[in-house]
Amino acid sequence: MTLIPITATGTSMAVPEIGREFGTGLSAAQWAVNAFFLTFATFMAPTGSLADRFGRRRLYSGGLAVFSISMLVAAIAPDIAVVIAARALAGAGGAAAITAGSALLAQSFPGPERTKVFGAYGTALGLGLAFGPMLAGVVVTSIGWRVFFVAAAVLLVPILAVIRWLPNSTVDTSAPLDVAGASTFTLALFAVSFGLVEGPELGWAHPAVLGAFAGFVLLIITFGRIEAGKQRPLIDVSLLRQPRFLAICLMPMLFGFSFVALLVLLPQYFMAVGGLDAAEAGVLLTFLTAPTLVLPPVTSALVRKVSQRVILVSSLVVSAAGCAWLAAVSGVHAGTLAGPLLTLGTGFGLTLAIIDGIAISVVEPNRAGMASGLFNTVRLGGELLAMAVLGAALAGLTRSGLAQYGDHAVAATSRLLQGDLAGATPPGATPAAFADTASISYTAALQDIMWALAAVNVLGALAIARLLTQSTNSSGGEAAGRTIVNPR
Repeated sequence: MTLIPITATGTSMAVPEIGREFGTGLSAAQWAVNAFFLTFATFMAPTGSLADRFGRRRLYSGGLAVFSISMLVAAIAPDIAVVIAARALAGAGGAAAITAGSALLAQSFPGPERTKVFGAYGTALGLGLAFGPMLAGVVVTSIGWRVFFVAAAVLLVPILAVIRWLPNSTVDTSAPLDVAGASTFTLALFAVSFGLVEGPELGWAHPAVLGAFAGFVLLIITFGRIEAGKQRPLIDVSLLRQPRFLAICLMPMLFGFSFVALLVLLPQYFMAVGGLDAAEAGVLLTFLTAPTLVLPPVTSALVRKVSQRVILVSSLVVSAAGCAWLAAVSGVHAGTLAGPLLTLGTGFGLTLAIIDGIAISVVEPNRAGMASGLFNTVRLGGELLAMAVLGAALAGLTRSGLAQYGDHAVAATSRLLQGDLAGATPPGATPAAFADTASISYTAALQDIMWALAAVNVLGALAIARLLTQSTNSSGGEAAGRTIVNPR
């Protein structure tokens, strides 16, 4: 499981190199990251249902195989279109592996043992998050982004050789697969992602951008109508009526903005404003990711003494403090960035060991795949939306600071947000003067966004605390006797 998050976030370190090699703009290069998260998010729910129906081991092995082959295709891609397509296919394979793997763990380790197992699971994901950007940065800088993709594929081969020893349980169901629901949901996420990613370059009034947002609205309405008439829907929205489950789903959506999206956006900032290469940017980013490696076992032990509600709400408060701290500092130096980045990573890392186990335990065991698929769809859909929204906001705010360069501001912003300060200099501009203006504009835009995220996390902490309190006062049969959150 470690390699999937490594390539998910580590690819952001390769965006500048991919953009330079193929001569693409910001949006095209960024799709190498976004395409993975798009299919990763939208295939969570369908693969969860498929895991229940056809076997969790079968979906797990198939997902890893698709992921590996797709990464190899991306590594030998002759143009950016093939890279994007291969990364999208890798996201679908990764979704199958993560969903089926989570269901396998929930099925094999019921009761108290599940907390320990998901603590180890969180540690594995933490390894990928902690070292992904650094490993990717070192490989991209010293050997190239193509080697990074090849290594990710080859290292999974030994896992495929031992999968046959895992159990392959299924759930007897005669309900047809929800192809229409899966298709409309996927297209809806693609439409809103396209609009948010392409808007800064094409313009928010461009027909393609407006059409994408209109298509998103129509597709979501259609999806809702399709699901309303299903006996076994793709997304069982009735679970979201339970305050506990709603609160658990809101947590990763908030961290999508204050952690996951930053893994993608900060490396380019470090490269452009700090003059770092990919390897140096990856090392600096470990201040953000290191807590995700250390904290899962700590939280697994802490949850026996402190209520899960306290841990969840506290994590958002810590994250809000990290956002505010990062907004208050300037300059790309380890001494100034270590504190806020570690604080942000701590907020996210506090939840990593317990969040998946809580989400899955809200339903009966024979629907563990469906629960995992729904939760991960919400989580990854939020992360995809966060990357698109923050990317668009960062581009818009930075470009407004470069308005003095007229028509060249869009192209300059595109290169700047790929980490290429030298290539962003407009024709006729003095490189030194532009570098000062660009650094100030880029930094101010990032600071504005971090202040906004601090406020969002505070509001999120209040909302989740109230939802968990409401669940305590509701009927005890909500979770069929299973303890999801012990408020104390």
